[in-house]
Amino acid sequence: MALKIALLPGDGVGPEVLAQAVKCLEAVEETFNQHFIFKEAPVGAIAIDKKGTPLPDATLKLCKESDAVLFGAIGDPKYDNDPDAKVRPEQGLLQLRKELGLFANIRPVLSHPTLLDKSPLKKKVINGTDFVIYRELTGGIYFGEKKLNDEGTKASDLCEYTEDEISRIAHLAFKAAKGRKKKLTLIDKANVLESSRLWRKVVTKIGESYPEVALDFMFVDNAAMQIILNPKQFDVILTENMFGDIISDEGSVIGGSIGLLASASIGEENALFEPIHGSYPQAKGKDIANPIASILSAAMLLEHFGLTEEAWAVKKAVDKSLKKGVVTPDLKENSQYGTNQVGDFIAHNIVDIEDDSLMNDENIDLGKSTII
Repeated sequence: MALKIALLPGDGVGPEVLAQAVKCLEAVEETFNQHFIFKEAPVGAIAIDKKGTPLPDATLKLCKESDAVLFGAIGDPKYDNDPDAKVRPEQGLLQLRKELGLFANIRPVLSHPTLLDKSPLKKKVINGTDFVIYRELTGGIYFGEKKLNDEGTKASDLCEYTEDEISRIAHLAFKAAKGRKKKLTLIDKANVLESSRLWRKVVTKIGESYPEVALDFMFVDNAAMQIILNPKQFDVILTENMFGDIISDEGSVIGGSIGLLASASIGEENALFEPIHGSYPQAKGKDIANPIASILSAAMLLEHFGLTEEAWAVKKAVDKSLKKGVVTPDLKENSQYGTNQVGDFIAHNIVDIEDDSLMNDENIDLGKSTII
């Protein structure tokens, strides 16, 4: 299988972490005789600087002509701190999602046994957590009509959904639940929002076609609390755009670092894979950014194309890096392993998953690099 993959490194640490994901896909090529064709293009703040727009036409064309997009990160402080900026990096990502029809964002949330003490939550609360969030990605308040009066004293954002927009992602979520623990939770605000009431109506009707899946409902404010109090109660979460944006970031505290969470954005014909963390500009160029979320995004890409053995090898290599303590400082205080070393270690262990020759446990405990 030859897959054409568009690489969009973006801003901040995006290029650094994406480079590690590419290393791992190259290791998959070597190990499993796969073939990937990589081509890079600018997006976000760097694209604004070069082309005057966060999503140049050539970048969009490349993405549409590729089998999948592997994305780094987007955002820059000079735009975050300027409320009057008319063009922003994030507009490029929103436009890309819309142009590619990426209506479903899939975000797994897991607790790793070796990282339970990295979460601010109690071990007994998070141990065994394994759920996935299905977030609608191209509708709702982020894409609705926006108004600001001439005086700049009154603003509004329209949250609007159609039955078709809800239906297509609901079917994906129900199918996912069938293959997991057969439970789906719709998160909404149906007690006050008309759009949420439509979600409940449509999802309830679709649920009749999946009798083996238990469907329940939860208001988003309660859900935000329950994800902290008892995350193990969830299996598949289905929700609209803004609610999904918020609770998926909340879910990152379960794993102990936002640098561990990958995501897939899926459409009828296109797919994009990215870490959920931001551009982390403070770490740019310092070789300290955690590349694992980006690498796991590459694993999700492999799974999307049915390359399950290859995806398993990537995940297994990531598990080994976590167990051996070959991680960036966000996961191990005073760690002397940088972004590139972690990527090298994981890529090597995709090539030879059982090879311990590069590691010396005593040196690891001392925090010394033993990676060739």
